[in-house]
Amino acid sequence: MLDAFSDRAKGVIQTAAETAIQHQSPALDTEHLLIGVAKETEIGRQILSNLDINPDELIGYLVENMTKNAKQYADGIAPDLSPRAKKSLELSWHAARNLQHNYVGSEHLLLGLFLEDEGLAAQTLKKYGITETKLRQAVLSAVGEKGKKTGRAKKKSQTPTLDQYSRDLTELARANKLDPVIGRSAEVQRVIQILSRRTKNNPVLIGEPGTGKTAIVEGLATRIINQHVPEALFNKRVVALDMAGLVSGTKFRGEFEERIKKVIDEVTKAKGQIILFLDELHTLVGAGGTGVGTLDASNMLKPSLSRGELQVVGATTLQEYKKYIEKDGALERRFQPIKVIQPNLTDAIEILRGLKDRYEAHHKVMITDEAIQAAVHLSNKYVRDRFLPDKAIDLMDEGAAKVRLYSLEKPAELVSQTDQLKELTKELSAAQRAKNTAKVKKLNSQIKKLEEKIKQMEETWQKSHAKAAPSLTAADIESIVSVWTGIPVTKLTTAEAGLLMQLEEELHHRVIAQDEAVSAVSAAIRRTRAGLKDPKRPQGSFLFLGPTGVGKTELTKALAEILFGSEKALIRLDMSEYMEKHAISRMIGSPPGYVGYEEGGQLTETVRRQPYSVILLDEIEKAHPDVFNLLLQVLEDGQLTDGQGKVVDFKNTLIIMTSNIGSDMIQQATARRATGQDWEDLKSLLRDKLKTVFRPEFINRIDDIIVFHALTKEHVQRITDLMLEEVKRRVSAQGLTLLISEEVRNRIAQDGFDPQFGARPLRYQIQQLLENKLATALLTGEFPQGSTIKATLKGDAVSFTQVGISRKGKTHTKISA
Repeated sequence: MLDAFSDRAKGVIQTAAETAIQHQSPALDTEHLLIGVAKETEIGRQILSNLDINPDELIGYLVENMTKNAKQYADGIAPDLSPRAKKSLELSWHAARNLQHNYVGSEHLLLGLFLEDEGLAAQTLKKYGITETKLRQAVLSAVGEKGKKTGRAKKKSQTPTLDQYSRDLTELARANKLDPVIGRSAEVQRVIQILSRRTKNNPVLIGEPGTGKTAIVEGLATRIINQHVPEALFNKRVVALDMAGLVSGTKFRGEFEERIKKVIDEVTKAKGQIILFLDELHTLVGAGGTGVGTLDASNMLKPSLSRGELQVVGATTLQEYKKYIEKDGALERRFQPIKVIQPNLTDAIEILRGLKDRYEAHHKVMITDEAIQAAVHLSNKYVRDRFLPDKAIDLMDEGAAKVRLYSLEKPAELVSQTDQLKELTKELSAAQRAKNTAKVKKLNSQIKKLEEKIKQMEETWQKSHAKAAPSLTAADIESIVSVWTGIPVTKLTTAEAGLLMQLEEELHHRVIAQDEAVSAVSAAIRRTRAGLKDPKRPQGSFLFLGPTGVGKTELTKALAEILFGSEKALIRLDMSEYMEKHAISRMIGSPPGYVGYEEGGQLTETVRRQPYSVILLDEIEKAHPDVFNLLLQVLEDGQLTDGQGKVVDFKNTLIIMTSNIGSDMIQQATARRATGQDWEDLKSLLRDKLKTVFRPEFINRIDDIIVFHALTKEHVQRITDLMLEEVKRRVSAQGLTLLISEEVRNRIAQDGFDPQFGARPLRYQIQQLLENKLATALLTGEFPQGSTIKATLKGDAVSFTQVGISRKGKTHTKISA
């Protein structure tokens, strides 16, 4: 609806918003709009004068009587429209339609404000004795006089329908409302070159979303205004057609065709002086077509395009171009494609530098050059599903918005004092109702002192706030990237280097023994993060060999938490579920024409949504041979094409495969405590055995094959301690403290150790000996909140004794019988 408003009417709304902010009103209301009409426009003042109303006197009356509640507005934040103001704007639009005007001007705003009937504006006009009839006559008279003075009454727009359903980019460029276009000179020149052709002079820009297709057309409009184009393009208008606006509201058959025919006729009559810009060109196909006997927009445009009566610049993505435009050969041959590729990092940085001034002016924030470079490099590295320069611009924009909003936040002490003032005001009201004179006097004194203190604090804050604009830095960009991708901020800064140097120590907090495995994984990850690894491949790919229960999965979980911040970053696939050939479609999605085609694959969809993750392929030897063909592409190129033809990026994943191949050999070697050369010989034998299971090209693509030792009794004892600490944490969450005697620890470690199953039986033993009995005691209320409980061994069973209780910081000891 607002598209139909004239520039002067929009100026009235802008003035109204500024008035609402100036007078700290709760919302933009009808009185602010009436002030805008009286202040901003010549025709508004003329109508009021013809009705014997002094515009300045009217403004003074409205200011005196408008609603004020001392609402503070942050810079750049516009007030919301009140329901009455919205109703007035709608009535203005209807008034313009009733008068058969193709625009909504300030005169229509005046009518809408009066017809709203309930607001201060309508009541004030009525106070001056205005009636609807009088106002309509004054509006018609003023519009007629204005037409005579300006010559516009007789000389109407030559393209009224086009104006209603379009944006004139050349007018926006003339008003300096378009962003500058940097780094796209070649593409703009190519558009100009095609537009200058005798035939097939309709360029279509084809590129991924966010690569700058619309900006190229805006660049063309700017060049036309500056006359940096061939003489044949001088004074031409570049008009962006609104297809959604053309289609909307066409309830009956033939309405859409009538609109599009009027647009075509108006452009044709302009004799080549109008260049239509059709963003999302593919929406032409099928637009407005309601069935048999009706034409869609593309078929209605074809005759005019073939005769050369229309010049069109289109923009669409490669996928949509293939899907819609290429299928229609008659439509495709009328356009000349221009491919718009994503700019490189250097060009993207220059683009952001060129846009910096606009964003600084909007956000009132200084944007540093390091922030621009961080926006480009970090978006390129971490935001994989979007394209430059759009994603980098969005990073810079959101970062500047965040910095500005934080700078506008009042100090915590000032907020606290303001809240205290509100509470005192409430107490004062209560005291006045109770007619407590002494308390009223005391509260008035306190409120006065607090108001003075708040005023001083606000003045101090405003002075410090006004000294210099806040700056957008690389750290701010990193924090936005963290929000977008879910990667902790520390992972993007130099703190990561310190973490990687201590990776072995961090991993050993969770993984007992397996020194070789931990060291090998840590070294490979350091190589990757240092930038010494092929950037086209995943961050790492490992094959873990070893018996069950030795820590292969636990090491994988620990890597997910340390590298990506959470165990939720682990994508686990049990390869025993992919033993059949048809199961491949579950990984990458069904091909077209099959059930579930639109749903995507279990692996590809998860990685697309969570590109920074650890992928665990458990028991890889059980997978069907065709699964290994897919993994070859992932391990070598860091990408995989799913069933829908979309390429999924695996470059930021860590791929770990586990296998029990050779477990018996590893257990035997551990039993005889093989070290040094014996262990190396074992690794060589295991590699030979792997070659009988996996193809050589698959083995060669794996970064490292890591052999896990079987666990000894000493290792199981340390694992027991770790697992019991976890039990203690869970008990502590229930408000109790659990102590476990050495005898209980040894008993669990002894019964839970099995050379064949590793540490897996430990969890069962802890449940049987400890958790089951403790759960019963907690549910029966045997131990109150704050109790300290000790688990001891009596015979073959564990018993629990309350050895202390803590209440309000005091501890009382009680020994149970």
